Amino acid sequence: MREVFRGALKSGSKSLDARNGHPHSFWMPEFHKLAPALAKTFSEDGVVFIPNAIEQFWIDRLDSGIQKNVKAPTERGRIWNRDDQGRTCFYDSQAWREIAEYQDFIEKSPLASLAAQLLETNRVNFFFDAVFVRTPGAQFRTPFHQDEPYWSVKGLDTCSFWMPLVPVEKKSALEFVRGSHRWAQEFRQMNFGDLTSDARDQRRELSRKEYEPFPDIEGHRNDYDILSWEMSPGDCVAFNGRIIHGGSGNLSPGCDLKVFNTQWLGDDIRVCFRGEGMDPDHSSVMREHDLNHGDRIGTELYPEFCFD
Repeated sequence: MREVFRGALKSGSKSLDARNGHPHSFWMPEFHKLAPALAKTFSEDGVVFIPNAIEQFWIDRLDSGIQKNVKAPTERGRIWNRDDQGRTCFYDSQAWREIAEYQDFIEKSPLASLAAQLLETNRVNFFFDAVFVRTPGAQFRTPFHQDEPYWSVKGLDTCSFWMPLVPVEKKSALEFVRGSHRWAQEFRQMNFGDLTSDARDQRRELSRKEYEPFPDIEGHRNDYDILSWEMSPGDCVAFNGRIIHGGSGNLSPGCDLKVFNTQWLGDDIRVCFRGEGMDPDHSSVMREHDLNHGDRIGTELYPEFCFD
């Protein structure tokens, strides 16, 4: 059943209004009403599949933006993997202020509304964007990991959207360990430096004894409830930053992968300056904007979207 939403605002509508003198606090209409059960599933499972979430208008806009991004990466862009056949995995992040198509999508698309509904709140902050582009047939597979332990924030109320701009086979899609966002353990960060020579991806062994070794999900797949979906352009997967996930490799010959990924923050999220390993590391710019460890996210760095 693909009719998940009730009601919609046409793409490109002028929907943002800054209020109370805060140009980065936007009051939004409700673009789409999610089926009520999805918020409960999101809370319990840590991940939901949302078909037909985004109209073709936005897919085309983002595709245009990604083409610009690949040709002119930001200082954060890098090639994660290049095999002996020249197949690559391109990554970039936090480009939304530099690429108009990204900013337009973040500020005017339904995603802020969807995040607020899934987190059961009337306001969310946009955190950052990320782009993943894999050339046809690429076999680079992302190891199972969590996202939130790498961020400069901490809390359970996070919502990320993994949104492919091309068809994705189930075998090539991102995989999620159902309910793992609520596990009590704190796991060590994965060292992606084993897969890339870029110095920014290297991770030292964290010294805190309470961090547990990351479980071998791949080697014991039958012990876990692993979810993934075949996806079409316009579909998205929403997931919690603490859920264990990985994959999105093993592309068939002739099949590429383009994904636009966004992160959204809810009520319990607080600034967290970790001792090491933050990626993206927002600590310096947060301090420049008078954000301290334990503060609620705010300022023009992280636009706030409010819903009546």
